[in-house]
Amino acid sequence: MSTTATVTVTGMTCGHCAASVREEVSEIPGVTGVDVNVDSGAVVITSEAELDRAQLAAAVTEAGYALA
Repeated sequence: MSTTATVTVTGMTCGHCAASVREEVSEIPGVTGVDVNVDSGAVVITSEAELDRAQLAAAVTEAGYALA
């Protein structure tokens, strides 16, 4: 069973920003899909199980952005 989580990421302004966030979040074990909307900052993550917020925050920080 998969689960979906939506978070808001601040600081993204372009497609490259979205790609960086998508790449880092995709590396979290169990993540099966990442959809990024730069305009709203929404990141929709599909995963095999509920995500650990600290792990998600670390991935977003690694990409150069922050969770709202």
